[in-house]
Amino acid sequence: MKVALVQMDIALGEPDENRAHAADLVRIAAEGSDLVVLPEMWTTGYCLPRLKGGLADRELEPTGALLSSLAKEGKVFLAGSVANEIADHVFNTMTVHSPEGELLSVYDKVHLVPMMDEEKWLAPGERLATCEIGGVRAGLAICYDLRFPELFRSLALAGAEMFVMPAEWPAARIAHWTKLVQARAIENQAFVVACNRVGADDKNTFPGQSLVADPMGEIVAQADGREQVLRAGLDFGVLEEFRAKVPVFKDRRPEVYRNK
Repeated sequence: MKVALVQMDIALGEPDENRAHAADLVRIAAEGSDLVVLPEMWTTGYCLPRLKGGLADRELEPTGALLSSLAKEGKVFLAGSVANEIADHVFNTMTVHSPEGELLSVYDKVHLVPMMDEEKWLAPGERLATCEIGGVRAGLAICYDLRFPELFRSLALAGAEMFVMPAEWPAARIAHWTKLVQARAIENQAFVVACNRVGADDKNTFPGQSLVADPMGEIVAQADGREQVLRAGLDFGVLEEFRAKVPVFKDRRPEVYRNK
């Protein structure tokens, strides 16, 4: 599988500008790719007080129509997360569209990051999500979810061989970013495709460093701090071979873990 990560800058509170910019980058990323991933909250950035009743999508529109069109135009799977208002709540919602433009999966971020005040303005999701991407079961996660290994293990036990994760991971905690991506890959023997943003808002600087890690935790590709399209190839034969050599799922003992 060939993946492309759109490591883009995000204009704070300017969804029309961001949609136009992302569309240009997605068209570039789609060339020769099977899967294209956008960052977290890429339509608005973290202008949280202004999302409700204004900047957020309403039931995934109008951004959903654009993503469907871009996925169909580029013949790619297309993933990313946006602010999404439903009834009286705003969620940080990740979507995956198919090369036919179909909405395959929706995931509302389960873990809201207190360091960026998400819990004050957003509602948490209540369920995990997986979907089929090019015949591979993918688990969906967003940014702060990376700090919760139980979420990733649950996705792996549900069959995930790859995790797809948009993020707005700030420079203040970037030392943890690569290490945690590698850890989630190693412990679940899965690929991790992690797309961060670049640029800055009024509170944080975002250093990029988007990366892809393989099931052994080796970095397949990693971006620097510039806006760019990062490309990588995923060999799922390597995954099958490593899981056979190191059978951690077969050797799990959940009956012991539950003992108190």
